[in-house]
Amino acid sequence: SLSRITRSLYNVQFTFQKKISHTADSQDQRHRTIPASRPMLMRQFTGMVDSIIPQLVEQNDSALNFYQETNQKIFANIVKFLDAGGTEEEAVYLLPNSFPIRFYESGDLLNFHHKWKARTCYNAQEEIFHASVEELKQATNVIPGLSNYLRAPCFLRKKAGTKPFCPEGNRYCGILVWNQDLSDYKRVL
Repeated sequence: SLSRITRSLYNVQFTFQKKISHTADSQDQRHRTIPASRPMLMRQFTGMVDSIIPQLVEQNDSALNFYQETNQKIFANIVKFLDAGGTEEEAVYLLPNSFPIRFYESGDLLNFHHKWKARTCYNAQEEIFHASVEELKQATNVIPGLSNYLRAPCFLRKKAGTKPFCPEGNRYCGILVWNQDLSDYKRVL
């Protein structure tokens, strides 16, 4: 159970403007205590190619070309489907998982603490990891020193003297994240 003084974290509020893929957004919604104003998907569809490019794909020219060509075909086919009389409600099922969602997310520090602790682990989903690290960096700009108390679970376990530092067992990422500064958190799957 949490200390009564922890309740003060409810008084600190953050709002972030986000752009993440449809897939990452679905994963991000698991943090139900941090509400967001998510748009209707097709209200963001313009007919133009619009997608989040995974880092691994971005680093390989052949994969990037294939990815971009595939997305061009997908978006062109969605436009054809709509022009042929398909409804937006039906077309939403044709959007690729990489389709970006743009929205605002607001919450209190207590619930962001829980999210950032879980999602700054190197085993977290790639986009959520990077978004969480970026949010925590921005929060640290507003509350200097915040990242001295809030990072990946292994960092917190090391600070508490709990061993093993990594709580992931055989899923340990192999990186001594608990010794890293937040500015050094970098990861490509």
